[in-house]
Amino acid sequence: MAERPTFSPFWHRVRAMKPRLRPHVQITRQFYRGRRWHVVRDPSSNQFYRLNPIAHEFVGLFDGQRTIEEIWKIVLERHGDAAPTQGEAIQLITQLYNSNLLAADVAPETEQLLQRGRERTKQKATQQAIGIMYFKIRVFNPDKYLSWVEPLFRPVLNRWGFLAWLLFMIYCLGSVLPEWETLASGVDSVIAPANWGWLIVVFIVTKGIHETGHGVICKRYGGQVPEFGFMLLVLFPAPYVDASSAWALPSKWKRMAVGAGGMIFELAVAGAAALVWKSSADGSLVRQIAYNAMFTASLSTILFNANPLMRFDGYFILSDLLEVPNLMQRSMKMLQYLWKVHVYRLKNETPPTSSRSEATILVLYGIGAMCYRVFLFVSITLAVMGRLFALGLVLAIWTAGMWFVLPIGKFVHWLATGNNIADCRARVIAISLASFAIGGGFLGMIPFPDHRRASGVVESVEDPGVFFGTAGFVETAHVRIGDVVREGDPLVTCSNDQMVSRLAQLNAKISEARAVEQRALGNDRQAEAQIARESLHALDEQLVYLQERLEKLVVRAPRDGTVVGQDPELLVGRYVEQGSAACQVIDPDDLRIVALLDQREAAWPTALGSKNFKSEVRLLSRVQDALPAEIVSIQPLGRELPHASFSAQGGGQVETGQDEQSSMLAKDPQLKMYLRLSDAGEGEWLGLPGERAKLRFTLPDKPLLVQWLDRLHKLVQGKVNI
Repeated sequence: MAERPTFSPFWHRVRAMKPRLRPHVQITRQFYRGRRWHVVRDPSSNQFYRLNPIAHEFVGLFDGQRTIEEIWKIVLERHGDAAPTQGEAIQLITQLYNSNLLAADVAPETEQLLQRGRERTKQKATQQAIGIMYFKIRVFNPDKYLSWVEPLFRPVLNRWGFLAWLLFMIYCLGSVLPEWETLASGVDSVIAPANWGWLIVVFIVTKGIHETGHGVICKRYGGQVPEFGFMLLVLFPAPYVDASSAWALPSKWKRMAVGAGGMIFELAVAGAAALVWKSSADGSLVRQIAYNAMFTASLSTILFNANPLMRFDGYFILSDLLEVPNLMQRSMKMLQYLWKVHVYRLKNETPPTSSRSEATILVLYGIGAMCYRVFLFVSITLAVMGRLFALGLVLAIWTAGMWFVLPIGKFVHWLATGNNIADCRARVIAISLASFAIGGGFLGMIPFPDHRRASGVVESVEDPGVFFGTAGFVETAHVRIGDVVREGDPLVTCSNDQMVSRLAQLNAKISEARAVEQRALGNDRQAEAQIARESLHALDEQLVYLQERLEKLVVRAPRDGTVVGQDPELLVGRYVEQGSAACQVIDPDDLRIVALLDQREAAWPTALGSKNFKSEVRLLSRVQDALPAEIVSIQPLGRELPHASFSAQGGGQVETGQDEQSSMLAKDPQLKMYLRLSDAGEGEWLGLPGERAKLRFTLPDKPLLVQWLDRLHKLVQGKVNI
């Protein structure tokens, strides 16, 4: 770390001040990563500030009698190089003063309070504008409500209560997991427009319980909860409470308990709702409401509240677990420090931490948080634009300006006016311009491989199915899976005693009819002979039909190939219906892969031509092998699906109609492509008909920026209805 400058050119502005801590300020001792710290809190404004032991000693000498100069010299004599420098002392005094934790004789006290109150209001308004996706509206003080509720839960707010909660959640999971397919199929009913009203009500109620959990546990450990309100989470109302007083709790486990309290309460609601859902009748309103509660209380908790990359519960739990307070803010400062020191080569920069392990955590978290912020901005914006285009567009412009354009503006302002780069401003500006040029050139000029992906299914050119021609009991299976057969070879032999008995009866009737015909001819009764002859003809037709059906009791191979699919040996002894599947016989040389591309990706295959891009196939049964393939044909856009596994109901990603008549018709047109392995030898095993495959197409190289803009354009095409 660079040597810190002891003196500051601005020291004369503060040296004669005689500050004092405001009388209502509270100080709590805490331990982070084995070191002692002190948390200073102003209960009136709920402002917090963390001090190390030396800074705490420095602040503790603020009695309104000593000057800053005298206090600094005392600390300097006691701690030497470990004492704060003049610049650090000025920064500390400024932060405490702006947080309303410090009083000074620089202006009338009332004016100080009003000025700092106006500054905090302005800062809060600015933060609200920047975070429009998480806009907060204060409603009331929930202290009376929590003071009434907390004693009711106090007997279970301990380790035994937590153990009971764990056992309850395990029991609930064990109860509903066997119904997983039914649970998964109910998602469509949740997001259906007819259910939106109930879904909003259930969401607000469960989130109210969630916030009650935070408040109750915070009160249990002596904290204060001065604020309850609603957060417009992407313009959707969600309750919140201000439990930031938990930051002053000495034990990190208690602070983590406050952070996890909301999720504990909400998941308990999800578990109870799961039991109600399981015991309710299908189609009832109670069952639907229980499913809504289970869906919102579990999914939103896991995806949002437990996510440490967002400033929700998981973030504060992770911060306390790692013992790294202000994780988000300090991680950004750490990245800025590294850039300033290693790229701009600035001296006298102070890192946000002197611990190597803490610095590593800050760097990793800062990079992850920045990447997630970009992902969140794109995904949320597209989701809103897909429903309400105008509102989504305004939201995108505003958020992009606050999250990206405003920081760039601050950066430009720092380049123009920053005091710490006064003696090397030209070099810093030159490095900044060079960095932007290099980054822009890397993204916008250097070609990189352009990969596109699709899903496919293995299919046979001819129908590979082998079916039972006659109902009966399976007596013998002549083949097993993997056997090679010739056309006409027997696969399965069945028996049908009723048909054999009917054949015997039919033969007896034929013999009787012939006898009647002969007797009539011998007696020269032509009319009677004609009737017998017609009856004999009808019986002969029945005999031919019955013999054909009896012949079909032996299922034979329709072509040369390999037996796949259902093992015929498993059917022995079972009764099978006419038309039911026996197995499949495929010709390995007669297999192909059919892939679908939606209309957003439909342009490049025909525009480039099959010779100008490469295709690779990975079968799910052998994902380790990337098999080169070639395009056989490209069909025009159409809605008919070639296989049921492409549909959402069949586990695919293509939306189809909900009724049986349209279950194989895509809502949006799809481009159909047929591929074969380009170097497949004769008899090489490609896979089974119906097996899923993943395809990757390598297009001509393009710069990354061009690729990203193209993908963004296609995403907007797929999400926005203008």
